[in-house]
Amino acid sequence: MAKGFKHARRKRVKVAKEALLHQGQYAYVGRKLKKRDLRKTWITRLNAAARENGTTYSKLIKALADKKVEVDRKILSDIAATDPKTFEEIVKAVK
Repeated sequence: MAKGFKHARRKRVKVAKEALLHQGQYAYVGRKLKKRDLRKTWITRLNAAARENGTTYSKLIKALADKKVEVDRKILSDIAATDPKTFEEIVKAVK
């Protein structure tokens, strides 16, 4: 499992075991950070697209919740990036 490690982490058994333990912890934390970063990216995209359409991210999300539109941030972000006209229609519909 220590394949690809450098220096003592590859050659010494005790050091390799410790490195593998830390590797697991870092991988676990990294998976959580990845989800956080993706959500942050979606929100940034939505805010930029919403401002182009005369509103803000927070007002858009509030309006979507009030109208009971159940489209998550990931899908909205994708629509905003790939199809701005559809996103504009969504914004107009919830205003």
